[in-house]
Amino acid sequence: MMHQAVLKQEQNDALRLQRYLALAGVASRRACKDIVLAGRVTVNGVTTCTSGIKVQDTDIICLDGERLIIEKKLHYIAMNKPEGYICTQKDPQNRPLAVSLLPPGIKERIYSVGRLDFRSCGLILWTNDGYFTAKISHPSSGIEKEYIVEAVAAIPDALCDEFLKGITIDGELYRCSEIEKIGKKTLRIVLIEGKNREIRRVLSYFHMHSKTLRRIRIGKIRLGSLASGASRPLEPAEIDSLLL
Repeated sequence: MMHQAVLKQEQNDALRLQRYLALAGVASRRACKDIVLAGRVTVNGVTTCTSGIKVQDTDIICLDGERLIIEKKLHYIAMNKPEGYICTQKDPQNRPLAVSLLPPGIKERIYSVGRLDFRSCGLILWTNDGYFTAKISHPSSGIEKEYIVEAVAAIPDALCDEFLKGITIDGELYRCSEIEKIGKKTLRIVLIEGKNREIRRVLSYFHMHSKTLRRIRIGKIRLGSLASGASRPLEPAEIDSLLL
C-alpha cells in the first residue's frame, strides 16, 4: 500500500516538526505550522516556534504538555454505525459508544474520521493514522459523502431545488453536490464539504423531519452489505483512493 510504505520510511527518517505533528493526528500540516508558531510545542522540553526544524522518533515532542507519538501499527476500519450510538470516546450522558463496536484486541487508540450524529446510521471510518484523518477531513480533499434520507412526509421539490443552489440558514450556507428524489419520501444526497447536522438543518428549514438518515458512501468506499454494528478492515486500494 503506497501510503503505509511512505509512512514507514518517514518514521525511520528525520521529519519536519509540522509533519510530525500532522502524522500524530494533531491537525493538517498548515494548521500544525500555526500551532508551533503559537509556542504550544516543545521538543525535548524546549519550546520551539520553528515548524521546519527536523525531529527524530526518539525526540520527546509535546503539545500543551502532552506527549505526541506517531503510531507504529496503523488501523483503517469501515463500520456500519447503528442509530443510537455516539461517535465520541466518552459521553457524559452515558449513551452507547460506537467505538465499543470495534473488534476486540485493538491496543492502539482508534478514533472516528468525522462523525455521524446519534440518530444517524451508516458508513463511518475509524483509524489511528493522523495523516489519513487530516487529509480526508479537510474540505479541500473534495471527497464525496452519499446519504439516503427517508422523511416522515412527502418531500417538496423546492427542497431539492434550493439545496442544490444553496440555502442560507442562520447565516450559514448549505449546498449539496447532488440531490435526487428516489421516492415520494426518500432522497439521495451527495455532500462534499459536509457541515455539522447539515441535512437535518435543511430538512428542518422546510419543516421536514427524517425517519432514517443513512450514509452509504465515502469517496469510493461503499457501505454495501455490511451489517448494522459490524465493521471490516479497509482494503489497501480503498485507503489509497482517499489519499490520491
